[in-house]
Amino acid sequence: MKKLLLLALAALLVLPSAHAAEKVRVSLFSWPGYAFWFIAKEKNLAPDIDWDIQIIEDPYESFAQMAAGKLDVTSSTVEYGPIAADTGVPVKLVTYTNPSTGTDKIILSPSIKDPKELKGKSVAVLEGGLTQIYMGIWLEKNGVKFDEVKYSNVVMDDAVAAMVGGKVAAGEFWEPFGGKVLDTLKGSRVAANSLEPYWLETALLGDGMYMSDSFLKNKPELAAKTLKAYFDAVAWWKAHPKEGNEIIAKAIKFDVKEVENVIGPDGKWFKGGIYVFDLPDAAKFMGVMEGPGPIGLKNGQIKDHWALTTEWWKKFGLVKGDPKIEEGIAFGPIEALAKKAQP
Repeated sequence: MKKLLLLALAALLVLPSAHAAEKVRVSLFSWPGYAFWFIAKEKNLAPDIDWDIQIIEDPYESFAQMAAGKLDVTSSTVEYGPIAADTGVPVKLVTYTNPSTGTDKIILSPSIKDPKELKGKSVAVLEGGLTQIYMGIWLEKNGVKFDEVKYSNVVMDDAVAAMVGGKVAAGEFWEPFGGKVLDTLKGSRVAANSLEPYWLETALLGDGMYMSDSFLKNKPELAAKTLKAYFDAVAWWKAHPKEGNEIIAKAIKFDVKEVENVIGPDGKWFKGGIYVFDLPDAAKFMGVMEGPGPIGLKNGQIKDHWALTTEWWKKFGLVKGDPKIEEGIAFGPIEALAKKAQP
């Protein structure tokens, strides 16, 4: 009898658990605005998710890995949806996560006294990223056609080196990288920043979350849990900003002060950095919850954002057709969360 009992217990030990955590593979590049995933993991806010979080500095590498089935989710800037839809990349934006409210800057080298002097010169951007659109719009507002400069395609660390080394005459930088340029390159100056009215009103400069088509199709419940875990992490950070910023700083190898210079020290809107969306903020911006958006933004403003980024990708030649918003954005996960959150 004792032997039979031991055999039965042994058999139970090798059976898979009905509540085994499911793996979710997430990527981000090293920036505080994306790093709430580490809070979700550190604080075990989603016990049924086994997090595999990777730092990949080039967002296009993340999108390629998602298309290849090697990643499920990535946090990145919010403009990729039209490109993915137009080119058939199996990736969808699922939510906007924060607008830039001062962290993004266009910085000129000491030799440039007037924007028109940039004609024919190189400027540092991430081609196919919001930095390129930001630069293009700013140039045209200052009398320079968007195609009258040379775009140097560099990730942020390399952009700082290119600017300080004199390889580019201007560049788009977010914090803490913009501050590094200004501190290191004496005489450099800020020509534009994202706290200015046009950038705030359009919410052009901001971040989002993307999921692969296969993840959305094959694991819809897990996709919804993943999105919820992110916003649960934001809520936890708002309640515990000091510890949250320490978790983020450690994870992405930033100083805590550098983290605070982007997302703020107290869980509230930091006007020199970004405005971190909670779930209602995001749901209103995406148009799946009633009411006005935060900081003067419109309900459903993602539609205007899609139109503006599509227009500029056509100018840059990265979009050839007329991609529809439903082809690049999956509204299902955040709509489901919003319904549960409403009374």
